[in-house]
Amino acid sequence: MILDKFSLKGTVALVTGASRGLGQGMALALAQAGADLVLVARTKASLDETAAKAATLGVRALAVQADLSELSEARRAVEETVRQFGRLDTLLNAAGTQVRKPLAEITEQDYDYLMSVNQKAVYFLSQAAANEMIRNGRGKIINIASLTSFIGIPNISIYGTSKGAVASMTRQFAVELAKHNIQVNAISPGYFITELTAALFADPERAKWVLSKIPMGRTGSPEDLAGAVVFLASAASDYITGQIVSVDGGWLSA
Repeated sequence: MILDKFSLKGTVALVTGASRGLGQGMALALAQAGADLVLVARTKASLDETAAKAATLGVRALAVQADLSELSEARRAVEETVRQFGRLDTLLNAAGTQVRKPLAEITEQDYDYLMSVNQKAVYFLSQAAANEMIRNGRGKIINIASLTSFIGIPNISIYGTSKGAVASMTRQFAVELAKHNIQVNAISPGYFITELTAALFADPERAKWVLSKIPMGRTGSPEDLAGAVVFLASAASDYITGQIVSVDGGWLSA
């Protein structure tokens, strides 16, 4: 039956940025589809909260506290997943950070930190995960791109640069890993109200501008990403790779 292809029972998903916001919402969507979870973020208390919610859905959930700006920590997350669960089927690179400043005010420290989380960690987490998936003969890597992978928006130049890199990495990895039966895709969310966007939506004029760009007339909620992430993690998407699925209320089509 076709719905059976969407089941994630018996699989293990490593989700970064799982302590809050969109990362937490997507992690719980994977759990609802039956995946066991390894949840990674810097804040242990929030991770434990996500793990507890996942446990109520009847899956196993392990919280791994890690600072993904440190390369050794990123690799440790993959190693811990395999040690605890014996396998890794899906990597969801949902961790991200933001710097909102005009270009003229960006410092080297701003650049290095944001790129280390949004781009470098994604690259090397994917490398470590792919090595495990190659041994298993299959796997799914799902990255989180952005509207700013495709368009420019003022005062978030580093973020847009990092997300442009994520879109490119998705395609590069997809081509290289296809022969190993590993599918690499990305989700490109539009504007969602999260901690990263709270400052923007606190400005009535900016909030009005954002809504004016969305044909559906509303911002997204974490539930709006559930279908896309489960689809890309499931057997239903086995012949899809190197694609970026926009979940943006129609912004890029307007």
